[in-house]
Amino acid sequence: MVFDFSFVLVVLALVTGVVWAVDHRVFRPKRLARGATAEPVLVDWSRSFFPVIVFVLVLRSFLYEPFRIPSDSMMPTLIQGDFIFVNKWGYGLRLPVLNWKLVPVGEPERGDVIVFRKPSDPSVVFIKRLVGMPGDRIRVSGAQVSVNGQPVPLEPGDFYRGPKEAQYPFTIVGDERLGEAGHRVMFDPSRPASEGEWTVPEGHYFMMGDNRNNSRDSRFPEVGVVPADNLIGKAVAIWLSFNPDEGSLLMWERMGSRIQ
Repeated sequence: MVFDFSFVLVVLALVTGVVWAVDHRVFRPKRLARGATAEPVLVDWSRSFFPVIVFVLVLRSFLYEPFRIPSDSMMPTLIQGDFIFVNKWGYGLRLPVLNWKLVPVGEPERGDVIVFRKPSDPSVVFIKRLVGMPGDRIRVSGAQVSVNGQPVPLEPGDFYRGPKEAQYPFTIVGDERLGEAGHRVMFDPSRPASEGEWTVPEGHYFMMGDNRNNSRDSRFPEVGVVPADNLIGKAVAIWLSFNPDEGSLLMWERMGSRIQ
C-alpha cells in the first residue's frame, strides 16, 4: 500500500460519502420532521465535494494521471519542465492504493515510455523506457544496447541542440529503434556509461533512460528490474512544457505532442 495522493482521495471520498449518506438516512428525516431545512455545514460540504472527489479519483486511477518530469534522464524525448499525461488503463485497470489488477486490458510493449514505482522505495516514481521484456538477455556496451544477442539499431546523428545544451556540450543524439517504435537517445562517447549484461526475470521489466549517460535505471542495483505490479502507466502526451533554461517560458512546439 502506497500513501500518495490517490490514498488521500480515497479517504476523502469515504469520509464525505459516509457523512452525506448517514445524514440522508438518519438525521435529515429528523430535521424535516422538526421543520428545519438548513443542513449542517459539514453535510453541505460533503454533499458538494463528494461527487467532485469521486470524479477526480476515477479519472486519476483508471483513465489518465498528470505527471511532471523531474530530471534529465529521459532527454531528448522528455525534458525537465514537461508535464505529461499517463495512460492508466492501457496495462489493466487497477484498484487505487492497493494496486490490485481488476481488469486485464493490455500488456507493456518494448519501447514504451513507462511511469513506475521504484522497486526499493515504492513512494518514489520513475519514468523510463522499456528495453527488456521478461526472459530477455540485455547487454549494454557504450551506447549500444543488445537484446538476446541482437544489437538494437542505432544511427548516431549530430551534437545535441536544445534546452540545457550547455550542460551537454559533447553529447550526440541518435535514432534508436526498439521493435517497431523509433525514438531518439543521447549519449556522450567520451564519458563511460554503465555497462553489463542482465537477464530479466519473469514478471519483470528492464528500464533505461534515453539520456544514457545520465539516468539511474535498471542498470543500477538501487533500481534494478521492475516488477509488473510496480507499473503505473504509459506516458502518452505532453500537455504543458516550460523551458528549463528560461524558467517560465512556455515551449509551445512541445505542447500537445505525442511521446514516442
